[in-house]
Amino acid sequence: KQQLQEKPGVVARYYLPPWFSVAPMMDWTDHHYRTLVRLISKHAWLYTEMLAAETIVHQKDNLDRFLAYSPDQHPIVLQIGGSNIENLAKATELANVYCYDEINLNCGCPSPKVAGHGCFGVSLMLNPKFVAEAMSAIAASTNVPVSVKCRIGVDDHDSYNELCDFIYQVSSLSPTKHFIIHSRKALLNGISPAENRSIPPLKYEYFYGLLRDFPDLRFTINGGISRVDEILGHVDAAIYDKPSCDLTRRQVHLQNVCFR
Repeated sequence: KQQLQEKPGVVARYYLPPWFSVAPMMDWTDHHYRTLVRLISKHAWLYTEMLAAETIVHQKDNLDRFLAYSPDQHPIVLQIGGSNIENLAKATELANVYCYDEINLNCGCPSPKVAGHGCFGVSLMLNPKFVAEAMSAIAASTNVPVSVKCRIGVDDHDSYNELCDFIYQVSSLSPTKHFIIHSRKALLNGISPAENRSIPPLKYEYFYGLLRDFPDLRFTINGGISRVDEILGHVDAAIYDKPSCDLTRRQVHLQNVCFR
C-alpha cells in the first residue's frame, strides 16, 4: 500500500481494459453496490457516484467517508464534478492516496442542482475550452489516466458537428483520450433527470460517427445498454473471455449481506 501511495496509478496496468463498465449513478454506485457487483464480475470496471470537487476539498480531514473502498473493487474510477479548476485539481491531488485507476470528469449530468445554473455537469459541454483546461489541471495532478463522460448534446446544441467540436477541442487541448458517450442529448428544461435517462431517443449513430472520425481516441458507449444476455453475470465470459461467476443469486445475496 505504501508503494502505491508513493506512485499513484501503478495498479492500473494490472487490470484488463475497460471494455465493460458499470456506469456512475447517483445514490446507486456506492461502496455496497460496488461490492455486490464485484461478486458477480471480477473484470468489469466500476465507477463511483459523482463526487463534487468542493466536497472532497472541504472534507479533506474526513476523506475516508467519501473516497475509501475495499481493494477488491479495483479496477475502479473516481468520477468528480465541478467548475472550479483549482478545486478540481486539488480534489484529484487529495484522491491520489486512494489509488483510483482513473479520474473521470462529469460533463453529462442534467440535474438542475448540478447543471441548471450553469455550474457543472452537462452545462460544461457548452464550454469545451474550459473542459480542456480543467482536464489539463486534473491530469497534471495525478499519474492515472483521465477521461470525460458526456452527452451527445445539450438542448438545441445537439448537432453532430457540435459534438465533434467538443471532442476535438477537449482532446487536442488536453491529455484526454477517453470519452464515455451517453448517446442521448440532455434536456435542461421541461423534464426531470430521471425522464432524461429515456427521453429523447438514443442516437447511437453519433457514437459510431465518433469512432469513424476520431480513430486515435477511445470511446465507450453508454445509455440503453440492457443485454449481453441481461448483462452483468455474463460479462466476464462474453467480454473478457474469462470464467463467469459461479455463484447463484442467493449466494451473491448472502455474501453481500456478510460484507455489509
